[in-house]
Amino acid sequence: MQSLLPPGWSRPKGYSNGIVAKGRLVFVAGQVGWNAQEKFETSDLAGQARQALKNIVAILAEAGAGPEHICRMNWFLADAEEYNASLKDIGAAYREVIGKNFPVMTALQVAGFVEAGAKIEIEVTAVLPD
Repeated sequence: MQSLLPPGWSRPKGYSNGIVAKGRLVFVAGQVGWNAQEKFETSDLAGQARQALKNIVAILAEAGAGPEHICRMNWFLADAEEYNASLKDIGAAYREVIGKNFPVMTALQVAGFVEAGAKIEIEVTAVLPD
């Protein structure tokens, strides 16, 4: 994968503006912050983000992929203000689970989730090199 940064642009913090990748695509459906038994262990946003990221890593492993293969992440948030207030803890959870991989990212506040109690949902596209 190659991160894309046009000349003169500031480097984004925690994500990439664009990525070029070639290989086998892996799509991960939106994951909320519940465990394998579909139970929320916390109502804390950073805790739910950590669990959602762990769920993503587990699904990627089924395809022989890891966090380093993630090219795109879409974050859907119940509350953008809570997200911004929790950035330090969410960043720590991200580094713990994903490491120093900075895919392209989009974060959006949404009206709600199908899963009662969810505060975040994250979907991923990964590319396994040929």
